[in-house]
Amino acid sequence: MPEKNLLGIEPLGAEDLNRYLDQADNFLGVLERPIPIVPALRGKTIITLFFEPSTRTQISFSIAAKRLSADVVNFSRATSSVVKGETLLDTAKNIEAMKIDGVIIRHSVPGAAKILADHLDAFVINAGDGGHEHPTQALLDLMTIRQHFGRIKGLKVLIVGDIAHSRVARSNIFGLKTLGAEVGICGPPTLIPREIEKLGVQVFCSLDEVIKEFDVIMALRIQLERQKSGLFPSIREYRNFYGLTRERIKKIKPHGVIMHPGPTNRGIEIDPEVADGNKSLILRQVKNGVALRMAVLFIHAGGKIE
Repeated sequence: MPEKNLLGIEPLGAEDLNRYLDQADNFLGVLERPIPIVPALRGKTIITLFFEPSTRTQISFSIAAKRLSADVVNFSRATSSVVKGETLLDTAKNIEAMKIDGVIIRHSVPGAAKILADHLDAFVINAGDGGHEHPTQALLDLMTIRQHFGRIKGLKVLIVGDIAHSRVARSNIFGLKTLGAEVGICGPPTLIPREIEKLGVQVFCSLDEVIKEFDVIMALRIQLERQKSGLFPSIREYRNFYGLTRERIKKIKPHGVIMHPGPTNRGIEIDPEVADGNKSLILRQVKNGVALRMAVLFIHAGGKIE
């Protein structure tokens, strides 16, 4: 039986990860139907608590829940009592008093999802907590890689960009390592966490020197506010050294692929021609996100296929 909540990838074993991926593969077939809906979670009520801006993740979770026939309520911070000073926990407890079954939360504070999980009877899914983890993004990335290559074990994956502030990077490192991939990270030294080698990754500062060695190149969004704080000299310099440009992509392996969790800063970390090119799996990541989140909700809400 899975844990009640999904708070992160770090504590999960290979069997746990594959359970999500296998179930997600099953739901891909549902999404191809003329009416892509199953009654697996009929009668369940799920709320999305997004305290940070989101497009893909919130919409993806909402669509996934509706495809499973659950009732979905989307929380808006701007029109809630949070702006009047209500705490996160009070908000959640008041909502749970209305008899909900599950909470999907995104919050800027690391550990926010765990706070809710420790106090609520409803199951909690972490949709991103600060710089800590983003488990469903990592799961859909794992799903996309396995789908494309037929395996994860033995592949070499390079994550490029702002590793220090990326919850996506952390969750992917945990998941990829657990399933047997070799993981490298690459970026400006100021955006590489100290002692990250302890997670079992290789660290590189020159993308041009190593890009040809990897099967998957995963670019991360450059958080432009970091540039203002002096963590790298300029957007132009970042693109020159770490951007997935048309010229740089010519160096990757013939079977190599490009990924990006979105949203993309086109022309900075990735050129439009690369994002839309035949080596890009970006739109497949988006499509797989719905099936993967269907799997997560199905497993944690105790869904049944009739």
